[in-house]
Amino acid sequence: MYAYEQHRDSLMARLKRIEGQIKGIMKMVDDGRYCPDILQQISALTGAMDEVSLILLESHLSGCVTDAIQTQNGEASIQEVMHIIRKVVKR
Repeated sequence: MYAYEQHRDSLMARLKRIEGQIKGIMKMVDDGRYCPDILQQISALTGAMDEVSLILLESHLSGCVTDAIQTQNGEASIQEVMHIIRKVVKR
């Protein structure tokens, strides 16, 4: 069991809201809405996705990485996390 599973309901609620945001943006594009309005919604969507990412990262650090460190396997786990963080920062 992963640590985030304790917060599965909260995460799923966030993801469902994000799904709604995506559908709303799609409708805005389909309706030919004003570009800055669409971009504002995309910015909100990006913020919502970033928050989900942070929740999952915190869960991974406090669960999987902590366990790996305690069992002397921390280096590989830390390198994995750093690889993920590098990908996120580059976007």
